[in-house]
Amino acid sequence: MAETFLKVGILLALFAATFIIVQLVLNAAWARRSQLNTINQRLKMISEGRTREEVVSVLRKNTGGDFSAFPQPIAGLLTGLERALRAAGVPFQISQVLFAMAVAFGVLVAIIGISATISGFAVSAGSILLSITIAFCAAVLLPVLVINVIAQRRRKKMEEQFPISLDVFIRALRAGHPVASAIDLLTKELPDPIGSEYGLVADEVAYGAELTDSLASMADRWNLEDIRMFVVSLSVQNETGGNLAEILENLASVIRARASLFLKVRALSSEGRMTGWVLTALPVGAFLALFAINPSFYLDVAGDPFFIIGFIFLIIMYAVGFTMIRVMINIKV
Repeated sequence: MAETFLKVGILLALFAATFIIVQLVLNAAWARRSQLNTINQRLKMISEGRTREEVVSVLRKNTGGDFSAFPQPIAGLLTGLERALRAAGVPFQISQVLFAMAVAFGVLVAIIGISATISGFAVSAGSILLSITIAFCAAVLLPVLVINVIAQRRRKKMEEQFPISLDVFIRALRAGHPVASAIDLLTKELPDPIGSEYGLVADEVAYGAELTDSLASMADRWNLEDIRMFVVSLSVQNETGGNLAEILENLASVIRARASLFLKVRALSSEGRMTGWVLTALPVGAFLALFAINPSFYLDVAGDPFFIIGFIFLIIMYAVGFTMIRVMINIKV
């Protein structure tokens, strides 16, 4: 009996020791992860020993490109892509991304054409058009779609963080900090993406830029009306005076009420938006999947003259439908 109690006691002691060690290791790992998550990109680069000029150069990448030499539709597309790259935090310039897309497009066209020729399919205008379309979808449309999804997620996070940053800013002002010191406090207390953005504003102010101009540039980079209202509030307060903390507190309440209304609208329109996404993605996905499974389904008829006419008409109709769906689901609040 005594030996049984001793064995049970030893097993319980081993279990307790193992449990305690595992808990300590997990707590240390989670604490380390939490600490890393609270440090934004700007503070990481500063801790790595980079100078302020290098930090500003990295954070301002994909900002303010001049596309005036291009026609207006192309300039609009390039500006939108640059803004999406900036919002997504992609560490490459727009010229590098476009070059990579062009190389991938050319390689895919060559691979599809060579594979079709080796498989015994005749080279025709229809097969070339089909190869170009598939390569364009895989090398251009798919990366742009992924970049836009990441950018929308980071922009949504930015919108959620901005009222919190206003609360921190208001508390700093009421504690006696000047505006510049309150901005610097935000750079140390808030995670990405807004922490690094405020850090970029603080660096620009340190180089002699006006605070309102730097914040206006921040609003233009992210295309957020909430930040523009913040800039207007600061500008009006600088010219007319008044209690800035109280003004910003009212602004934070308005932004939260506007966000609540926006979420209600999104909830009510979720079915329509999901339908729009399905109608947009399903034709492209079905086209690529069917070509990957059974290429002869398209290549056998690619030499028919009516295939080229029908295929071009199909692309035009898809573009028109995509534009109409985007206009219908893009609800402004």
